[in-house]
Amino acid sequence: MCVALSGAAAAQLPLPQVQLPQLPVPRAPLPGVQDVTRDVGGRLRELSGARALRIERNFREHRAELDRVDDELVVRAEVVAIDITEAALANALKADFRVLRAQDLADLGVRITVLQTPAGWSASRGLKRLRKLDPAGSYDYNHVYLDGGAVGAPAEARAIDEPGAAGGAARLGLIDGGLDDTHRALAGIRMHRFGCGGAAVPSAHGTSVASLAVRGSSVNELFAADVYCGAPTGGAIDAVAAAFGWMARERVAVINVSLVGPRNALLERVVQSLVSRGYVIVAAVGNDGPAAPPLYPASYDGVVGVTAVDAKQRVLIEAGRGRQVDFAALGLDERAAAAAPDSYAAVRGTSFAAPIVARLLAAKISAPDAAQRQRALTELAQIAADLGAPGRDDVYGAGLVRPPAAAAPAAQ
Repeated sequence: MCVALSGAAAAQLPLPQVQLPQLPVPRAPLPGVQDVTRDVGGRLRELSGARALRIERNFREHRAELDRVDDELVVRAEVVAIDITEAALANALKADFRVLRAQDLADLGVRITVLQTPAGWSASRGLKRLRKLDPAGSYDYNHVYLDGGAVGAPAEARAIDEPGAAGGAARLGLIDGGLDDTHRALAGIRMHRFGCGGAAVPSAHGTSVASLAVRGSSVNELFAADVYCGAPTGGAIDAVAAAFGWMARERVAVINVSLVGPRNALLERVVQSLVSRGYVIVAAVGNDGPAAPPLYPASYDGVVGVTAVDAKQRVLIEAGRGRQVDFAALGLDERAAAAAPDSYAAVRGTSFAAPIVARLLAAKISAPDAAQRQRALTELAQIAADLGAPGRDDVYGAGLVRPPAAAAPAAQ
C-alpha cells in the first residue's frame, strides 16, 4: 500500500519543464516525391493504355470492317460458329445468315464456320440470335487480337555479333505479324511461312520477335504464321485458329504467341486441344497494367505466360500480373532486328520476353509430348532466378529465365 501511495504521489509531482526545439512538422511529401509519383503514374497510364488507344484508332479508321464490343475489336457483322451441326446451320441460313468461309482444323478436331449476320445487323445482335436458335451450340465474336509492346525507330546499322543457328536443331512456331527474313539476324534459319496467300508482308513486330526467337544457337527452323497480312481485320480469331491448325499439322511442339486479346470460345477450344496433345504454347501476358483483367491466350490453363523485366531485373510497370504469369524474361534494355539488312531497334514489352522463354523450351522438346512438356517446364522452373516474394508469385511467376550465354546486342 505504501508503494502504491508513493507511486500515486509521484504521479502528482510537478515535472521539470524542458524546452524542446520547435521542429517543423511535414504536411506534404518530401520535395520531389510528389512529382516523381505523378510522373510514374502518368508513364504507367501511357504504357498500359497503348492497346486501348490502338483499339480506338483502328475502330475509328476502319469502321467498315471493324466494330467494338466491351472495349475490344471484333470483325463487323461476323459470328464464328464452332462445330455447328447441319441442323443448326440450316436454321441459321433460314434466318438470313450467310456462310462467309469454313475450314476444318483436322489435327485439332475443330471445324470453324464464319457466318455473316443478316443485312443491317451488328455482330452482337447476330450472336444473340444464333445462341437463341441453337442454345447447345458454341458461338462467339470474331475477336481481333493485337500484338503487344513497342518497337523503337531503327538505329544505324552496326556490327553486331549474331550467333545464328549453327549447330541448332530446334523447331519453333511463331504466330505474329509477318517477318523480314532478309535481315541478317535471320540468316541461315530454315523458314516456313503460313498466311497471306503465300505473300510476304513484313512487320516490325514480327521481325523483332523472330530475331529474339532464334538468337543463340538452338533454334534453326521457324514456322512463321502471319495473321495480320496488313489487313484492317488482321489478327481475327479465325486466322489465329487457322495458324494453330497449321502448327499442329506440322507438329511444331513449341509455339510462341506474342498477341493478346479477350477470352474467346474458339481460341479456348483450340488451346485446350493443343495442350491436351502435349504442345507447348508460350504467350505474352500483355502490357495493360498490373491491375488489368487477364488477357488471352496467356491466361488459359496450360499456356506458359511470360512477363518482362529490365536489365536490373525489375518487372515492367505495365506488365500484367496474376496467376497467368509463369516466367519472367528480359523485355527491355536490348535491341531486336528492325529494318533489313542489319539495323536494330530498342524493344519494350512482354511480347519480346515470350520468345526468349519459347526458344529455351524448344531446345528441350523435340515433339509434342506431355512427358517432354512437363519435364522441360520443371527444368526451366528449377533454373529460374527467384525474384520478388519467395517462391512462385503473381509478378514474376517461377522467376527469371535467361539464355545460358548473353547473346543480345546491348541497348545504347
